[in-house]
Amino acid sequence: MNILILGATGRVGGQLVTYGLQDGHHVTALVRTPEKIQIKNANLTIIQGNVLNKDDIVRAMHGIDVVISALNTDGTNTLSASMPLIIEAMEYEDIQRIITIGTAGILQSRTTPQSLRYQSSESRQKSTRAAKEHHVVFDLLKQSTLQWTIVCPTYLPDGERVGTYRVEGDFLPQDGVKISVPDTAEFAFSQIKSIDYLKSRVGIAY
Repeated sequence: MNILILGATGRVGGQLVTYGLQDGHHVTALVRTPEKIQIKNANLTIIQGNVLNKDDIVRAMHGIDVVISALNTDGTNTLSASMPLIIEAMEYEDIQRIITIGTAGILQSRTTPQSLRYQSSESRQKSTRAAKEHHVVFDLLKQSTLQWTIVCPTYLPDGERVGTYRVEGDFLPQDGVKISVPDTAEFAFSQIKSIDYLKSRVGIAY
């Protein structure tokens, strides 16, 4: 399978590259700074470019079967500004499947069911800026024709791979407080072979 990973130089994105190569897939990474990727592998193609540049995204999409986006907010609007370009390029190239890394803030609130977690008293985050960025992406994907899944981790320390965790569609597993980067990446990667959470958010925590 040919997998495009966006955000490949980030914490989760780097793990996704590793898992993709370990599983024998061909991995393409669109990155601004190629030298940040230290992996040398015949199945890894690194394309220098920017997710905010339509031409770069279209170039990276050629021959791709699945897109995994681990782009983060980083205090900018890159996440929300790039998603319309990503969706347009995928629809143009007839690529259906996208898995993105979101945040637990955009899962449904248990205490206020009509609200998302970041809009309710469930959220412990002082700032809602990142969650609002992810909310824009959620809305854009809902309006698209794509087969999308948004993996929504709660507090995300680097940690170790544990290999066991709880997941729940649209909600954060009850009393979930954290999930490591490797386990988040492992679950997100597993979704390329799964139809359990198509057009859905999925919460993940220990």
